Amino acid sequence: MSCDTQIKPRKPKKTEQTESDINVSEEKKTMSSTMVRREMPEFTMEAYDAKTGHYTTVSSEDFKGKWAVVCFYPADFTFVCPTEIAAMNAKYDEFQAMGVEILPVSVDSKFSHKRFVETEPVLAGLKMTIGADTTQQVSRDFGVLIEEEGVALRGRFLFNPDGICVAQEVQADSVGRNVNEFLRQVQAWQHASATGEVCPAGWRPGKKTLPVNTDAEQMTGRVGDYITIEEILS
Repeated sequence: MSCDTQIKPRKPKKTEQTESDINVSEEKKTMSSTMVRREMPEFTMEAYDAKTGHYTTVSSEDFKGKWAVVCFYPADFTFVCPTEIAAMNAKYDEFQAMGVEILPVSVDSKFSHKRFVETEPVLAGLKMTIGADTTQQVSRDFGVLIEEEGVALRGRFLFNPDGICVAQEVQADSVGRNVNEFLRQVQAWQHASATGEVCPAGWRPGKKTLPVNTDAEQMTGRVGDYITIEEILS
């Protein structure tokens, strides 16, 4: 599967089920498929550090106590994928100034990552480390692995310093994600976490928040008296 193929339906595999399989299947139906409000899965994998040009190892331990983004993409040497990585890299210093660590991940090897970065012009000057999920287990644990194709969906997960996922975005492969919108979301989450206020749709630094931590009773059912649609969309 490349980054720009048309979206294909995922066909369930036909397998003979035992009674225990059916019980497990029924149990899974009650479980949430989202990563939001869950802890970051533990992982360790090889990686390529584009800033130094050396191979390294990354693990979930590296992100403890930090704001962190784990960002899956389908594959090296495809088309939409390098544009997303380059866009994140262009904003990398802004994320770093906010104390945010970023880890792009695909199922490709560290050797593939190195060659990819060295040959793709749009990735010149890349500062990030790219995780090599060659066993596909990390993608599986994050719920983005397409088992029958052996690649990950476009999954982007934001974790707070407590290691809890507060936001995720998962989509198919033909359309890239917006780094400016994601940067805005991180700013909003950091503000909400620091102040106890909540951020209305489209909130950016300097715009009005909803101080439900102090005015919850007065605001209940009367949010429109506090903020207008024009302010929300401005």
